[in-house]
Amino acid sequence: MGRGQGQRNAPMAGLTALSAAVGVLLASLLLLRQEDVGQGADASMAETGVLLKLREDFRSQNKSVFILGATGETGKVLLKEILDQSLFSRVTIIGRRKLTFSEEAYKNVIQEVVDFEKLDDYASAFQGHDVGFCCLGTTRSKAGAEGFVRVDRDYVFKSAEMAKAGGCKHFNLLSSKGADKSSSFLYLQVKGEVESKVEELNFDRYTIFRPGVLLCDREESRPAEWLTRKFFGSLPESWASGHSVPVVSLVRAMLNNTVKPSDQKKELLDNKAIHNLGRARGSSAQGHTEKGA
Repeated sequence: MGRGQGQRNAPMAGLTALSAAVGVLLASLLLLRQEDVGQGADASMAETGVLLKLREDFRSQNKSVFILGATGETGKVLLKEILDQSLFSRVTIIGRRKLTFSEEAYKNVIQEVVDFEKLDDYASAFQGHDVGFCCLGTTRSKAGAEGFVRVDRDYVFKSAEMAKAGGCKHFNLLSSKGADKSSSFLYLQVKGEVESKVEELNFDRYTIFRPGVLLCDREESRPAEWLTRKFFGSLPESWASGHSVPVVSLVRAMLNNTVKPSDQKKELLDNKAIHNLGRARGSSAQGHTEKGA
């Protein structure tokens, strides 16, 4: 081979070596990615196995539960998921009107109709429940400022007080991201106030859920919320998870946390924690057919 030809082939040899090195690097990265995916899948399977065992142990305790606010978006999905998972031996919904359900799964649901202005007259409705979920709430636009405070603070606190007197051990409160009793915004101020007031009741276990924007399709028309949900729904999950959460994920987080033993008297789950805890699927929590009576 002549000197000139060798010089011409040198760059080609260098390119070939570089291409080979890049190929090896890409193959290595792909292998590492596959290993990471595999490890993630294994971890997910392990977590699912642990969760299934926790649910099985929880069911064996034959606990009872009540739900306040079962007609709201979160309450409806929560009720369905509780029934789908068969976590409790007795399920009670407490509200101001009786509901009718078309599905067979709801036939054993106990309904307690109460007057929230006279809850002392309905002490029996709150008797004998191990776990309680409070999803009560309204909006300022719907009830006015005074009505909002009465429902989201006064009704919620009085219900918690009655539940405590009735023997409830674990009280779960649906609050809001940014809740702060010293806030200058009425909504966040009221949420913070009721969190603090319920804590003073000294439940054996008290869990507060502070989700961001709830992603769901409400039956009632709330244009501002609809636009907000569409906005957050279009964002990358990594960013949206800090500010919003699907109702189904919230409900799964609530139940996954309930079956998990804890020695903490107070638990506060922010939006990110709700996302993480709600990843494990319990069932396909879809909407059910409900008619107001």
